[in-house]
Amino acid sequence: MVDLRGKVALVTGSSQGIGRGCLVEMARCGADAIVNYRSHPDEAEEVAEEIRSFGRKAIVVHADVAEREQVDAMVAKGIADLGHIDIVVANAAISIRKPVLEMSLDDVKKTWNVCLWGVFHTLQSSIRHMVERGRGGKALVISSVHAFIPFANSVAYNTAKAGMNNMALTFAEEMTPHKINVNVIEPGWIDTPGERKYYPEETIKEDGAALPWGRIGTIADVGKPAAFICSDAADYITGAVLRVDGGFWLPQRTVE
Repeated sequence: MVDLRGKVALVTGSSQGIGRGCLVEMARCGADAIVNYRSHPDEAEEVAEEIRSFGRKAIVVHADVAEREQVDAMVAKGIADLGHIDIVVANAAISIRKPVLEMSLDDVKKTWNVCLWGVFHTLQSSIRHMVERGRGGKALVISSVHAFIPFANSVAYNTAKAGMNNMALTFAEEMTPHKINVNVIEPGWIDTPGERKYYPEETIKEDGAALPWGRIGTIADVGKPAAFICSDAADYITGAVLRVDGGFWLPQRTVE
């Protein structure tokens, strides 16, 4: 089992979906937790209660990652309440799906403010604390297969995911002297509340069965490798991009 005892993990957007899966698994492995939410307070409290049921500490912090002042305040509260931050996962995201000719500038700005600026704010604010503390740390960016597959109707999201990959790898390069690992996970199609805004249950079931692994992924499928890559067992892994997609992308390679 991955051992995260004595660690404190901050995961943005952890009231639902992949963020929840990552933080719950990290708590299951022994980490205390900072649950972040923007618009789902009840779900955030549910996550905190689940984490406390493992005997771990958990605080809930509201913050919009697109706003730097709120991110800095969230990091400061986490440190004040739990002593330090050892693990940060930049997960919060927004996806506005429209044809490129119908995408408004506001749609693009909203997406990039969260998926690009939000990742930058989260990483820089948390990593500054890790550098000052001088005991290393782990940073993880939740990207997507959208980073390299140009899905239609997702131009802003696709672009943001590609950009955040390069951002994370640049952080990784600069943080090696501080022994702070920075890595990326690219999930495929994962069963989250966000996906259910666009697809009915029957579509998810039928289309999922047609995937190489025979189903879409669960939040635990992402949470488990996230916990590993943020553990001491992964100390020699930095600047890596780990695809967690059940082979989702494999048919995309076929050229006829």
